[in-house]
Amino acid sequence: MSKTPDLLVRGEHADLLKKLSEWDIAYHQNDAPVVDDATYDAAKRRALEIEQEYPELAVRGASTHVGAAVAAKFKSHPHSVPMLSISDVFDEKEVADWFDKLADKNLFIELKVDGVSYSARYENGILVRGLTRGSGAIGEDITENLRTISDIPQKLRGNFPSVIEIRGEVYMMRADFIALNEEAAERGDKVFANPRNAAAGSLRQLNPEITATRRLSAFGYTYGEISSRDWETQSEFFDRLESWGFKTTRQWAHHAENIDEIQRVYNEIMMMRADIPFDIDGLVLKVNNIDLQEKMGARSNSPRWEVAYKFPAARAITALNAITVQVGRTGVLTPVAELEPINIGGVVVSRATLHNADEIARLGVRVGDRVTVQRAGDVIPQIIGVAESANGPEFEFPDTCPVCGGAVIREAGQVARRCVNTLGCPAQRIGELEHFVSRKGFDIEGLGTRQLELFIERGWIESPADIFTLISSHGEEIKKLDGFGEKSVSNLNDAIERARDIDLHRFIYAIGIPEVGQATAKILANAFGTLDAVRSAPVWKLKTIDGIGDVMADEISSFFGDSHNTDVIESLLGQVRVRDAVVQTAMPTGPLAGKKIVLTGTLSKYTRDEAKEILERMGAKVQGSVSAKTDIVLAGAEAGSKLAKATELGITIWGEDDLARVVAEA
Repeated sequence: MSKTPDLLVRGEHADLLKKLSEWDIAYHQNDAPVVDDATYDAAKRRALEIEQEYPELAVRGASTHVGAAVAAKFKSHPHSVPMLSISDVFDEKEVADWFDKLADKNLFIELKVDGVSYSARYENGILVRGLTRGSGAIGEDITENLRTISDIPQKLRGNFPSVIEIRGEVYMMRADFIALNEEAAERGDKVFANPRNAAAGSLRQLNPEITATRRLSAFGYTYGEISSRDWETQSEFFDRLESWGFKTTRQWAHHAENIDEIQRVYNEIMMMRADIPFDIDGLVLKVNNIDLQEKMGARSNSPRWEVAYKFPAARAITALNAITVQVGRTGVLTPVAELEPINIGGVVVSRATLHNADEIARLGVRVGDRVTVQRAGDVIPQIIGVAESANGPEFEFPDTCPVCGGAVIREAGQVARRCVNTLGCPAQRIGELEHFVSRKGFDIEGLGTRQLELFIERGWIESPADIFTLISSHGEEIKKLDGFGEKSVSNLNDAIERARDIDLHRFIYAIGIPEVGQATAKILANAFGTLDAVRSAPVWKLKTIDGIGDVMADEISSFFGDSHNTDVIESLLGQVRVRDAVVQTAMPTGPLAGKKIVLTGTLSKYTRDEAKEILERMGAKVQGSVSAKTDIVLAGAEAGSKLAKATELGITIWGEDDLARVVAEA
C-alpha cells in the first residue's frame, strides 16, 4: 500500500518541480542556464526520491519529464520515435544497482558529450529534416542550421536504410569556444558561459547564416525511426555511422563486462578529461546487444538499457585576493579575478575571468570574498558565485586605461568598456598595426603579423609613423635577422614607399576608428573631402550623414577628440600624403542609382571587393542580407541561402554578365 504525502512533502515536491521547470526553460529554450549542473542534479534527485516514496506524485513529476517545450519562435515537428533523455547515476553503488539487473553484462561505453541533442532524418540517403530534442515528443525544426555543420552529411555514403533518423550531439570544440568568446569580448558582445551554451545558442538561431559562422561540430551515436537494420550491436552501429559519413566518439569507446571494468574506464576517462578537446560530463553505459535493448524498452522518459554515469562537478571555494584589469588588442578592458591558488580537478587555478563590469555587479563579488570557482569546460576558470562575503568595498571600474592612461568609454547598448587611445595604446599596438598595413588600409606587402611582432619586440615600431622610417633606421639590422636578406628588405622598402600616397577613404579605414569599416570610411571621405574636414566635424554634423548612426558618430568624434590619437595622426602625416576625395554633392544617376544589391556566391570576373566598389560607384547600396526591400541579388557560383531567399521573394537575380553589361553601357 502506497504512502500518502502530507502537505509539507507536496509543497517541497511542487517547489522542486517549479524550479526544475524554470531551469529547464532557461537551459533548453533560452540557452542561458541560471544554475550549475550540480545544483540541478541535486534538485532532480530529491524530486525523484520523493516520487519513489510517494508514487502518486510521479504521474506528472520529474520522473516523466524530458527537456522543455518547443520555443514559440521555432517551427515544430513531432518525433516519429520519442527522443528520450538518459537516467543519471552518480556513484559506483548506483551503477551496480542498474548493472545487476541486466541479463546481458556486455556493455558498450561512450563519452557523454556536453552539447545539444539533435535528430537528423534521412530518406533515400538525403537529409530532409533536423530537429532538437524539444519536449521529447515534439522538437524544434533546425533543418537549415544542421545543413551548415560539416560533420552532419547532406547525403549518406555507402549502403543505408531507405529511412533512418540519426541522433547525436552538436557541440563546440574547446578551442573554437575560446576563440568565439574572445571575438565576442573584443566586439563588446555577450560572451557564453561554456561551450555547451555556445553550441546551443548557435544551433538554435533563426538565421542559419549565423549558425554557419560558429564552427560547430557533431557526433552521431544512436537512431530513431528506421526502415531496416543489419547490425546487431551498438559497436557495429558505430561502424555503420562512420561508413555513412558521421563522426563518432569511437576512439574513446570501451567494452566492459563487470563493475571493476566500468570503474576502471570511468577513472581513466576522468583523468584524461582535460586532454579531450571538447567538454564531456560523464560516460554513457549501454547494453551492447541491440535486440536486448529493444526487449528492455523504456520508461516514460528514459531507456532502461542505458544510463549516464556523471562526473563530479569541477569546482572549489577560494579567496578573491584582487581584481585586475587587462586590455585586449581592440582596447576592450576585461576584469580578471586574482585568486588564492586552488587545485580544481587536478589543475591549479589562480586566475579567473570576470568578463565585464556588469558581470561583477551580477555576481556581487568583492575583493576579500571567498568565491566558488568552476573550471568551465574543465579549462576556463570562472567564478559562479560568492560563498562567503567579506563585505569589502565595491569594485570601481577604471575610467582611464591601466596601460596607457587614455580615456575609457562604454558604448551605448554594450557591456564592454574600451580604451579610446586606439593608435597609441601599447596593448592595442599589434592589432592596430595589423589593421593599418592590411590590404584595405595602407596595403604594405611583406609586413605581416610575424614581422610586426618581431619589430615591435625590438622597439623599432611603436606607432604607425615608425613604419615609414623602419628601413632607414634599422634596414641593416633587419637584413641580419632570420628570414630576411638584401632582397626581402629591398622589397619591403619598396612596399613602404608605395604606401606613402594614400586615398582619404583608405587612410580613414587604416587608422582603425571603432565602428568604422571600409564602407563608412568611403561615406566620410565622400561627405567631407579632406582629412581636416573629417577630423574637425562636430558630432551633430556627423549624425546628419546618411549611413552614419548615432553610435558611430560618437565613436568618430571621440576618436579624433582624444589627444593621444591626435599626436599619432600628426606624426603619421609627417610621413604620408593623403589624397583628398571628391565631395559627393548629388547621388549618381543611372540604372543602379539607389538600388539595394546583395552579393552572394563566388564571382569569376571580379573579386567581391571589386564588384562592391563598382556597384557603389554607380550609386548602388551593397547590403549583407536579403530582405523584401532588396532590389537585386548578384549571384556567382555556389550561391546558397541568399539566392534561395531571393527566389522565394521574387527578387531580381543577376549573373556576372548582367553586371558587365550595365558597366559597359555606363
